[in-house]
Amino acid sequence: MSKNSFLVAHGARLANGLVRDFGDPAGELAATTSAGVLAELSQFGVLSFAGDDARTFLNAQLSCDLANLANDAATYGAYCDAKGRVLANFLLWSEALEFHMLIARSLVSTLRERLQRYVLRAKVAIAEHADGILILGAAGRPAADAVAGWMGRLPAKPLTIDRRNGCTAIAVPGGRFLLTTRAESGQTVWDPLARDLRPVGAACWDWLEIANGVPWITVATQNRFVPQMLNLDVLGGVSFQKGCYPGQEIVARTQHLGKLKRRLHLANVRTEGMPVPGEELFSEDLGAQSAGMVVNAAPAPAGGFDLLTVVQMASVATAKVRVGAPSGDELHFRPLPYPVS
Repeated sequence: MSKNSFLVAHGARLANGLVRDFGDPAGELAATTSAGVLAELSQFGVLSFAGDDARTFLNAQLSCDLANLANDAATYGAYCDAKGRVLANFLLWSEALEFHMLIARSLVSTLRERLQRYVLRAKVAIAEHADGILILGAAGRPAADAVAGWMGRLPAKPLTIDRRNGCTAIAVPGGRFLLTTRAESGQTVWDPLARDLRPVGAACWDWLEIANGVPWITVATQNRFVPQMLNLDVLGGVSFQKGCYPGQEIVARTQHLGKLKRRLHLANVRTEGMPVPGEELFSEDLGAQSAGMVVNAAPAPAGGFDLLTVVQMASVATAKVRVGAPSGDELHFRPLPYPVS
């Protein structure tokens, strides 16, 4: 049975290739704050990198340090252009002799093509797994027991990994778990977890990522931010000790000269329509000049929409910030779940 077939058989309603919901979108969203939930995450895709030179190749391309990445660890990171602007961000881990990179599904093909240009004579094979891998997210207090019941044990701490019977479980921020397996084996993982966790639509996981301060670059926000603006340095996705990679000089200069003026912030807005990635933000202190941009947005369980936004830090501290226009709806900022200097 195909991935979509067994999901539909379990009550999933699909839209544009994503699980929209399981028949009760409002109840599913509310459950993200009060129950254990299970989401299928087709909004992401996976690139794999195999070959003797895969680690060296990736270490020369990415902002994170892979030289000592253990087989039971994962890392966030960024792939930048020559100006230090993020083309994609990701979660990356090793699997036997391969590396796997989880990124926004809309970027999988273009990122593969771009990285392929730099392989040259290196022994590296890059493959797409937009449909061949099932990606699940488990969250909420019961999730740990459910995942432990299936895996036999839990990853020890955030960004560590455990494996069982072809399934990889990665602990991610907020006491959550990301699970990957081959698509044809998906039902054998889904069924035992869904007995203890409520199936929810993809937007529920999007909200959980926002609430935990984990941003995702999409087509609309490529080339707009250096990694520190996305708090990737705080999330462990930028190494300032490793060697060169595209944009490294600018990323390092931003860090050491203390010239960062914009950072990722969590906000809520009560507006008629959900803001979209790439939408401009405006503040009273800057007038018609853009004060920042929406990175990610999702319906919030408490009402309105929660956003991850890159905004002028001075504007957040001293002025009202609005979405879409200087007269747009006001953002109400909330603290992130991790400290940011």
